[in-house]
Amino acid sequence: MASKKQAVELIALQCSECKRRNYTTKKNRRNSQEKLEFRKYCPFDRKHTLHKETKIK
Repeated sequence: MASKKQAVELIALQCSECKRRNYTTKKNRRNSQEKLEFRKYCPFDRKHTLHKETKIK
């Protein structure tokens, strides 16, 4: 049985400097179609960097 696409999906946030996926969050596709970008703390770089939305494998 194929699963139906849900309105809320689970996404990962990837650091733009070290390219590691540090955070996961939920996104409502009906309200925001564009990719999310946040400035969050990267524990590997030990500073706040830009984190962009990526898919969870």
